[in-house]
Amino acid sequence: MTRPDLSPSAPARPAAGNPLLEVDDLHVEFRTRSGVVHAVNGVSYSLSEGETLAILGESGSGKSVSAQAIMGILDTPPAVIAGGGIWFEGRDLLQQTPDEQRRVRGPGISMIFQDALSSLNPVYSVGYQIGEMFRAHRGTSKKEARQRAVELMDRVRIPAAASRVDDYPHQFSGGMRQRVMIAMAIALDPKVLIADEPTTALDVTVQAQVMDLLKDLQRDTGMGLVLITHDLGVVNEVADNVAVMYAGEIVERGTVDDVFTDPAHPYTDGLMSSVPQVEAKGGRLQPIAGQPPNLAAIPSGCPFHPRCPRRRLGAAAAPGRECATDVPPLRLVVPGREAACHYSEEVLGV
Repeated sequence: MTRPDLSPSAPARPAAGNPLLEVDDLHVEFRTRSGVVHAVNGVSYSLSEGETLAILGESGSGKSVSAQAIMGILDTPPAVIAGGGIWFEGRDLLQQTPDEQRRVRGPGISMIFQDALSSLNPVYSVGYQIGEMFRAHRGTSKKEARQRAVELMDRVRIPAAASRVDDYPHQFSGGMRQRVMIAMAIALDPKVLIADEPTTALDVTVQAQVMDLLKDLQRDTGMGLVLITHDLGVVNEVADNVAVMYAGEIVERGTVDDVFTDPAHPYTDGLMSSVPQVEAKGGRLQPIAGQPPNLAAIPSGCPFHPRCPRRRLGAAAAPGRECATDVPPLRLVVPGREAACHYSEEVLGV
């Protein structure tokens, strides 16, 4: 059942299958005194109504920066969107004025941040902060905004919402604070929700509750969900499609079942192999060798080649596919699967 709309006259959602959000060849740089940090390098993806897209990768791979670019909350300077487009319902957000962008945030695209305690203002009650969405975007009265805050706290399953609406963030547990963040994010019925590590620092039980809540909200509203995480278990449970990022680029993209069952990129394969296996008692973890690259000095060729166990250098490489010098494009390897590796067919055994 679709939940009632909180706005006076909400626009109709697009037909199923039409992209709500399209990111096209996005480049983000941080221009510092010590050099240029290439945080996002040509990222492209789309999100449809009701779809859950998971973006995976190690810390520093560009996941959160790409999300902040979509939301228009990068610190500029030093951050600069150096190229590409971000399209929401057919409109390029990067070509809009700041006022036009602000009108999209909230009712169009909203975001849950990974650290609820630092994201919430400690000097205002949670009810005031949730209600601010209605005061700022809908011009509602303080009394009505407070009532809407109670309703949203009920919706995200915060017990005794009416008696806790005037409590402050420090009076809530980590899991309850994350629910407050979710209430703020969904207040205006966004069509796209970006969840940046929504279960960080939560215990396993609370993680499951938060993800179940997001799934229920998505089912009720049809919103598209971009889930940024490094938790492979969460992705396997809730996502439809996955994009794997490394050194600011997408190196593999496909359905969760395909990518998790048979990775086409050695980096993805390394991520899957590093997950502890219940059946392998007493075995050793298989971490990915080395460290993620410095984004101010990304290696030439394939950025993963210094860590790749399958790399081919010099005479061992095929012409035009030398891992240390030739940049592999993100290409279709098998139907429905893209990977940025010169030798993905060999990885897949096709």
